[in-house]
Amino acid sequence: MRTGGCLCGAVRYSVRGDPVHVRRCHCANCRKESGSAFTVYAHWPVEAFEVSGEISSYDGRGFCPRCGSRLLDTSNPGDTLIEIRIGSLDEAPFQLKPDDEIWVKRRESWIPPVEGAAQHDESATQHDEN
Repeated sequence: MRTGGCLCGAVRYSVRGDPVHVRRCHCANCRKESGSAFTVYAHWPVEAFEVSGEISSYDGRGFCPRCGSRLLDTSNPGDTLIEIRIGSLDEAPFQLKPDDEIWVKRRESWIPPVEGAAQHDESATQHDEN
C-alpha cells in the first residue's frame, strides 16, 4: 500500500500493489504543468486506487483546488488504469524506476537517460502530443 496527496493535505489517496508501468516524460505539456524539465508518473489499476478530497481538473490534469498540487490524470474516466504523478507519493525514495522515457528529443542535455529504460524520441502512446 502506498499513500500520497497534495501539499496542503486536502486531497489524500492510496494505491495498492505495484504500478503497471512507470514513465518519465519530457514533452512540452508535462514540462509546463510540472514547472520542471520533466514529469514522472505511474499507472495503477483503477480498482487499486482510493481518493478522498476534491479534485479539480484542467484539460484532464487533476489537481487540488486549494494548493494546486498536480496529482493525477482525469482525462479518461472510463479507463482501467489511473495515472498518478509519483512525486505526490508520501514516501521517498519509493523505488519506482521508469520503464521508459518519452519525448527524449526535448530532454535537457544535462539530464542523463534513465539507465535500462526504453527511449522514445516522441510519445510511445497517446499520453502526450507535444
